[in-house]
Amino acid sequence: MLAALPPFLWNPILPLANRAPLPHGHDMAAIPDSPPRPVIGEREFVAMMALVQALQALAIDVMLPALGIISAELGAGGPNHRQLIVGVFLMGAGLGALVPGSLADRFGRRPVLMTSLALYIMTAIGCILIRDFEGLVALRFLQGFGSGGLAVLPPAIIRDRLEGDRMARLQSLVAVVFMVVPMLAPSLGQAVLLVADWRWIFVVITVLGIAMLVWVWLRLPETLHPEFRQAIRPRTIAANMGRVLTTRAAIGYVIGSALVMSAMWGFINSCQQLIAEHFGAGKAFPLVFGGLALSMSIANFCNSRIVERFGARRVSHTALLAYIAISSLQVFAAFAPHQPMWQFLLLMGSNMCLMGFIGANFTAISLQPFGEIAGAAASVQTFLRMITASTIGALIGQAYDGSARPLALALLAAGTVTLLAVLFSEKGRLFRRLHYPATSQMTQV
Repeated sequence: MLAALPPFLWNPILPLANRAPLPHGHDMAAIPDSPPRPVIGEREFVAMMALVQALQALAIDVMLPALGIISAELGAGGPNHRQLIVGVFLMGAGLGALVPGSLADRFGRRPVLMTSLALYIMTAIGCILIRDFEGLVALRFLQGFGSGGLAVLPPAIIRDRLEGDRMARLQSLVAVVFMVVPMLAPSLGQAVLLVADWRWIFVVITVLGIAMLVWVWLRLPETLHPEFRQAIRPRTIAANMGRVLTTRAAIGYVIGSALVMSAMWGFINSCQQLIAEHFGAGKAFPLVFGGLALSMSIANFCNSRIVERFGARRVSHTALLAYIAISSLQVFAAFAPHQPMWQFLLLMGSNMCLMGFIGANFTAISLQPFGEIAGAAASVQTFLRMITASTIGALIGQAYDGSARPLALALLAAGTVTLLAVLFSEKGRLFRRLHYPATSQMTQV
């Protein structure tokens, strides 16, 4: 699929295949080529990082069409209890994100990533065999916990190679491929239900997890620079985590992305009820959901084309202000009588599009100060994002009242507090542009 894309998509990315991992603060363009090494090329690298992250999204979105069937067959409680199949997975993924980063800083990215994939596969097999709703919920929590490395390690691996706006650009390209999964996953789940029992959805998850494990084992090189290996000592781990949490330039972006993600996960938790039932999309729900996800994919592609020209801060700050404006319109529309589905989808799609200009850029900005401890930094930041998002997202989902009002209010609140968090990190000044030369010093314009 990637080979079919036009060359202009790939030309701006510096080749990764023949370059060794770089010390923190060094620009790839300033380092001469190392001798050729038999490692993956840039297109395969982008595809692999995207699909590793996408496995976690697949385990969420492919379940959406089956939530009602599963809850009825296994005897869930109230109508909102079906959301636990998604909500507890997200909580487990948040807690699981705290573990793999420090291990990857010590033992390398590759073995820790393969372990996460193995846990993902084993818990999926358990879900195939489970016979009660409580057991399924417990296994989904464990699956989320085991999959924590799938979210943590790709940004750390990318940070091993690039930094700043270039990292934001590559992360956006990863997101373009990654977003194909949310677009297709509900339709995949619906297709499985047309021909088989819901348990076959977990069979599909298992097979795809095995395929990814084999691919990583065969093709992914180790990207952790030997000089950056960290000791597994409580004091070292605590110091690294403390540094991540207290670096002002990064923490506001972590909090902000967590809040934006919270609103997004609140939508995911309740979207089957909201779109399929309240707005009456019915069996067309997977197509509608895929169309909304498409807006994020398009935004990430556009971001990859402009972020080096304008800078990650300028692009994401502009998108955040637009996000707040659209959210205000959503609140107004949600409280109006008889909101039509087209209006909801237009506004929600616009905000999801803007999230595509926020997520990758916020991630790149927040990881910029931590090149030598990228694993620990990615772990702590992902933990904060996912725990915050899963908790608040679950509360937003449980607040569903048969209308779009709780979601609209959550989107506006998330955008407003995110702006305050970004202002904290930027010391009150938006739209700055930072350049990243061949040394660790950054120059401000």
